[in-house]
This record gives sequence, C-alpha cells and structure tokens, in this order.
Amino acid sequence: MTEIHPTPPGKPANGGTAPEVQILMATYQGGRFLQEQLHSIGAQRYTNWQLFVSDDGSWDNTRDLVASFAAQVGHGRVHLIEGPRQGATQNFLHLIQQAPDNRMLAFCDQDDVWHPDKLAFAVESLGEIKGPAHYAARTIITDEKLAPVAQSRRFNRPLTFRNALVQACMAGNTSVFNPDAAALLKSGVEAARLAKIESHDWWAYQLTSGAGAAIIHDPRPMLMYRQHSQAEMGRNDTISAMAKRLGKLFAGDYGSWVGANLAALSQCRALLTTENRQVLDGVVAALQCRGPFAAQRLRRLGLYRQTTAGTVALLAATTMGRLRQPLSSNNRSR
Repeated sequence: MTEIHPTPPGKPANGGTAPEVQILMATYQGGRFLQEQLHSIGAQRYTNWQLFVSDDGSWDNTRDLVASFAAQVGHGRVHLIEGPRQGATQNFLHLIQQAPDNRMLAFCDQDDVWHPDKLAFAVESLGEIKGPAHYAARTIITDEKLAPVAQSRRFNRPLTFRNALVQACMAGNTSVFNPDAAALLKSGVEAARLAKIESHDWWAYQLTSGAGAAIIHDPRPMLMYRQHSQAEMGRNDTISAMAKRLGKLFAGDYGSWVGANLAALSQCRALLTTENRQVLDGVVAALQCRGPFAAQRLRRLGLYRQTTAGTVALLAATTMGRLRQPLSSNNRSR
C-alpha cells in the first residue's frame, strides 16, 4: 500500500487556495475494515481535508484506530465525536449538523477503500460550478477481501427531482457537496432527523436536486465498495438484490420510506425551486388518493425510475395502494 505522509493543505495548479473538504464518517464496530479505509483517506492526492468521525458506541478497536490515524496524519486533521446511537442514517445526519459551515462535505463509509484520486476528481468536477452542486460516482463492487466483482450501475436517464423522489441514485459513499449544497443539507437536516428518514443519501439527492443544484454522476469508479455480512447497505444490481427491493416495494416498506422523505422535504419546501415545490405538492396530494388515481397522478407528474421496468413496478405498487400516505391533520380539517 501507499505510505501515508502528513502533508499541509494543498495548493491547486492555478495557484489559488484549495477548498477544504470535511469528510464525514459514521462508525460503529468498524474495526475489522476501518484501517484500510483510513489508509486510503491518508493516501489521497488531494490533501486539504479534515476527517470528522462520529462513533455510535463501538466497543471494538474502532476508536483506537481513529486515534492512531489522527496521530499519524498530524494535529487537528481528525476529530472524533459521539454519535446519537440511533443507527447509521441518524449518525450521518448528526455529522451534517456538527460539520463546520462554508465547507465542502464528503460522506464516507467505514468499510470502503477510496481510490487516491477520489477527492481530487470530486473537487475538480465541482470547482467550476456556480451555485449548489452534488457530485457522486460509480464504484467497483468487491467481495469482503476487495476482489473486484463488478462495476456499479451507470444511469442513463437524467438525474432530476422527479427521479430523486422515487429512486436513490447518488451513492452516499461517493457523494461530495460544494459549500452551497452543504448549506442546503444543513438547512434541511433537522427536518430529516425528525422525520426519521431511511437513507441520508437518498434524502440528500432529493434535497439538492429539488433546490436546483447541479447533479454530477461521474462514470469513473472512485472507490472499492466492499460487500460483507455486516454492511449497512449492500449492492443493488444483482437479481437477488433487485428482487429483495421489489419485495419491499410491494410489502409497503418503500411506501413508509417515501412518506418520511416527503415529510422531511415538506418542512423545508422553501429551499426548493418553484417548479419542484409544485411537484412535491402534487406527489403529496397524489399519494393521499386511492391507488389507481394515485398512480395516474404520479404518471402525469412525470415521476420515473432509471429503467422502464422500475417505473412500471413503481406505478403497479402505487395502484395497489402500497405507497398511499395517511391524510395529515391539516388536510382533514379542510
């Protein structure tokens, strides 16, 4: 492996100041694979980063590994804080709340291995964009020992709010946000926490796309996405994985996730563009209708998943009432 050498914040080729990236890592019992991930962060070609680790009560050697890495890379670059102990999603939301303002943010899983250019390519991709921007990339899916298995999916349809409302396409373990997009996350995070959203990366894709951010999906794989039995989330491109997710769609789990996302977005709707506020309101109203009418309205609103089969399955589940949301107290009073 590449050796880690403590380095001062880097300077870009044009002589300007390199923007600081706050890496947000949620940990829990991560000692088995954490050292390789920390090593890959230390080996990044882009050096102006700080690492915030929120640990959710680990009793293995996770904290010791973080402390050792902090000593290795130099004073003040690694910060260990206490997590909320409410699961991985709440831990990431907690990290967003605790992160400094006016910085780039990068989500980081405890068991992956980053390619040396990951941060450099993300910062480069985001650097020329005015206004909020959200970057993500493909991954190399591996087995437990990091032997490559496949590349993650490449999405061919546009990455928009109408897609984000019904599909998570911006992988959290690759996501990086420029300061304007990070500010959006910080503005909406308390609503997401209270709504008990299922997935921080799905919510982030919804909020950034809904607010009109530039959405960048790099076709180049930027990390090794390790699959193992303790992983919080697994790959979603195999037949068995898709069947499992389809089962959740028709069982109603997906409907409860959508409901939590809609609740979170509705509480910060002022952050969305005018058009996307109208889309959000239309979806909320549609999912309070009986199944066939709800599906018809979603189709008219132009919601879509990345494949035709996925969109058909979404509308079929909606027709069966699996996405129906209860009327709010405000709606009952009208």
